[in-house]
Amino acid sequence: MNDADWIQNSVIYHIFIDRFAGFSSPENWNQPVFLGGNLRGIIDKLPYLLDLGVTTLWISPFYQTSAYHGYHITDFYQIDPHYGTLEDLKDLIQQAHTHDLHIIADFVPNHCSTQHPFFQQAQHDKNSPYNDWFYFTDWPDHYLCFLSVQEIPKLNLDNPPTRNHIIHAATYWLSLGLDGFRLDHVIGPSHKFWRHFHHEIKDRFPHAVLIGEAWMMGIKKQDLHTIQVRHKLLKWLSGASSDRLFQEYIGELDGVLDFKVQELIKKYVTDQKTSENRLRRKLEHHYASFPESFFLPTFLDNHDMDRFLFRCRNDKEKLKAAAAIQFSLPQPAIIYYGTEVGMTQTTSQWSLPSNGDLQARQPMNWTTQDKELYTFYKKLIKKKDKK
Repeated sequence: MNDADWIQNSVIYHIFIDRFAGFSSPENWNQPVFLGGNLRGIIDKLPYLLDLGVTTLWISPFYQTSAYHGYHITDFYQIDPHYGTLEDLKDLIQQAHTHDLHIIADFVPNHCSTQHPFFQQAQHDKNSPYNDWFYFTDWPDHYLCFLSVQEIPKLNLDNPPTRNHIIHAATYWLSLGLDGFRLDHVIGPSHKFWRHFHHEIKDRFPHAVLIGEAWMMGIKKQDLHTIQVRHKLLKWLSGASSDRLFQEYIGELDGVLDFKVQELIKKYVTDQKTSENRLRRKLEHHYASFPESFFLPTFLDNHDMDRFLFRCRNDKEKLKAAAAIQFSLPQPAIIYYGTEVGMTQTTSQWSLPSNGDLQARQPMNWTTQDKELYTFYKKLIKKKDKK
């Protein structure tokens, strides 16, 4: 029996804090700047989320950061003032729980911002104890980072003080009432770290769910030295997401986000070159590779890829067909904010030279929503909730 079984039939609503609610003016949405979305904005929109019927909220990183999206962390123990205060977070957790909603947050153990004071100390003093917290290949300006993104140096999580700092941060946030984490870029840290992380978290918070992001999309061959998975060249050659990659985390995490199912559904709905029976067989084969206790939350899109409706050339019937398949599967279902009201984009993020991901991170549309699509999603959620 897994204490995190509460997630089994969850409908998870994925919120990108800066772009969801509370922003004053969305004009600069196509710039990598803070728009002003915040934790208080989420609290204000709880009636909307409760009406929709979701059972779990997943919020993007809220830690002190040097970037609007929250993934470039400068302090793992503080809330960034752009998102609000510690009291706002406690209030959000408390109000979510009052309404029987679980709440999980993004946690980013693999790297931090170059503006993190520990990294700055390590760069300025060759004898700093923080030198061992990072992977300097040629001090002070050459170091391993998240893939090839220089602004986010990779943390050496096999160094005990670093590992403890990160794990203590995770337990601190869980002690405030969070119900678990979506763990960013789990292929970066070592399996040794994840085993330790799992043991420490589950020992104190057995109900906390730990869902990893194991995905190799966008990784270039020269970036492989920054990740720590087994037979990585082979896995890289076999595609962005594979069952074998996911299987590495059985016993270390409660599950991983199911990029494989996202690919299968997208291909089925957009290409329409395969029958639904064939799709179902592929899905069955996929699920047979995992124990029932290992969760594989499904999703159609997220903040790192084009919106699904855009990929369907804005054909809402195709989006509905995809969502119907997604919600029929025996796994938690994730809705990326705005999908339920028909949010789309005009340009593929992959066709832009920089900041293409902003296309899929446009401010939540609170004014002209597709009510019919919203009702369709409400029905899907209600049906899944009864299973």
